[in-house]
Amino acid sequence: MFLSPQILDCTLRDGSYLNNFGFTKKNTREVCATLEKSGINFIEVGHGIGLGASRSTKFRAFETDEDYIIEAKKSTKKSMIGVFAIPGIANKDDFYSAKGNGLDFIRIGIDVNNYKKAFDYINLSKKLKLFTCVNFMKSYAMDSKKFAKITNETYKNGADIIYIVDSAGGMMPKEILEYHKEIRKINKKIKLGFHGHNNTGFALQNSILANELKFSLIDSSLQGIGRSSGNANTEILSYHLSKKNKIKYDYLRLTEFSEKKIKPLAIRGFSSIDFLCGISKFHSSYLPIIENFSKKYKIDPRILIKEITKITKIDAPEKLVKKICNKLQKNKKNKGSWKKIYNHFYINEQNL
Repeated sequence: MFLSPQILDCTLRDGSYLNNFGFTKKNTREVCATLEKSGINFIEVGHGIGLGASRSTKFRAFETDEDYIIEAKKSTKKSMIGVFAIPGIANKDDFYSAKGNGLDFIRIGIDVNNYKKAFDYINLSKKLKLFTCVNFMKSYAMDSKKFAKITNETYKNGADIIYIVDSAGGMMPKEILEYHKEIRKINKKIKLGFHGHNNTGFALQNSILANELKFSLIDSSLQGIGRSSGNANTEILSYHLSKKNKIKYDYLRLTEFSEKKIKPLAIRGFSSIDFLCGISKFHSSYLPIIENFSKKYKIDPRILIKEITKITKIDAPEKLVKKICNKLQKNKKNKGSWKKIYNHFYINEQNL
């Protein structure tokens, strides 16, 4: 059933950040059918933030979780259909409902420092006979040796694949190599996945490296669309993997389809804020906090981001941000007006 490595396409999930979670049933059917015909065996659908997000957050998707899964299953015959789920946003009833609608795999997203919160959900997922991945969001916030230990612990708790996740798009190839080396020192049996963002331009290179290291699943999206600077480009990645792997992808079909159907969404372009988030390893879901405090205190947002990430790369608690603003306000060089560089893509940012 499982040839390794191979692509997991997340156009319909991660890419939904670019259209305010607005993919329709028709979009879902068209994308899934094309991906399957092109050789993609793992397809992720649904709300960008994951199961339950239309209920648990202020961001409602155009369709329900159930409809996304049902339409994906209708339009495919053999590809595995999956969703993303963050414990606390998704609840256990969401897992049962998704399974009842034909779900094949699930990816449990959890901040790497809170990894134990995923264990109950892993157990439930395995009970439901779902292929179970665990995505350690903000993987870079944990040093490689500690990351390897929790990866092994999570594997022993039943995860089928464990993901290194470059949530801020700032990891370099040497870091991927280091994390992989430390994991293999502890346990050579663990199947790994990689999910990268492109804030510093390394999403594709890191994904190709993950292929060379025999990671089991490597994420990408058509036109590279996704949160912040997006992901590795499925069309390009499928070409590279077709040259080296057993699975052969129809990258020309993917290119023709994506130019017609997906390219109109790929309008982000290069963003200095995306780039800064990448080099600082600052997760873009906290940009609204940066915006608010930068305006209030007239602090250069770039400097504020850099100061926060000196202390934490996991989150941006308001108490900490306020403390840093008070400190920076005393330095005239750090003052400045907030330029209008935000748009709805940033304001809607959440998690992975």
